[in-house]
Amino acid sequence: MFEKKSRTRMPARPAVVQRRGVERRKAILDAAEALLAEQGYASATLKAVGERAGIPVASVYHYFSDRHEVDAELLQRHMAALDAALAASLERPGADTPAGAVDSVIDPFLAYFRAHPGCAELWFNGRAEAIDESVRAFDEERAERLWRALIERGRIRPDTPVLVLRIAFEAGGKLFDLAFRRSPGGDDESMAEARRLLTAYLATYAPGE
Repeated sequence: MFEKKSRTRMPARPAVVQRRGVERRKAILDAAEALLAEQGYASATLKAVGERAGIPVASVYHYFSDRHEVDAELLQRHMAALDAALAASLERPGADTPAGAVDSVIDPFLAYFRAHPGCAELWFNGRAEAIDESVRAFDEERAERLWRALIERGRIRPDTPVLVLRIAFEAGGKLFDLAFRRSPGGDDESMAEARRLLTAYLATYAPGE
């Protein structure tokens, strides 16, 4: 009788190949991050990223279809870290007053952008449509979170529409943009004015106003 053929199949992609792919993908992202921080958004092309990572540009396209896909993945990495920093900041003492609420958002954003200039480049200079949509969605979700917290703690009137916090985040984003255009690390004078403007705006919705 003929021997039965084994039905056991070898893995389509051996672990070593998969590991190499993960390592190369990380190298590309790390190279893009470094170029963004050192040379700015315009310089972080896929060709430059590939050269920095030591990977032929044709191979870079094997992992990312275009530059915007690299940007989007980098931004998601930063957003996860930013979200954790914001959540912790909102729990600190004093974060439930108008001034404290403003500081609890500005402080972690400012500290993170200064520590990660590549993120600031993406946030303010890499505004392709996909990046713009991601930033807008991120801001809207955090605005709703802060809106709920301020109402629950009685720091703004219960009839305050969520639009108020969305406007505050939108205005804050524009003011951050101004501060980082004036200085790579975020101009302190501009940020001080941003705090004053946003605090005064939220204070108009405080109980009794």
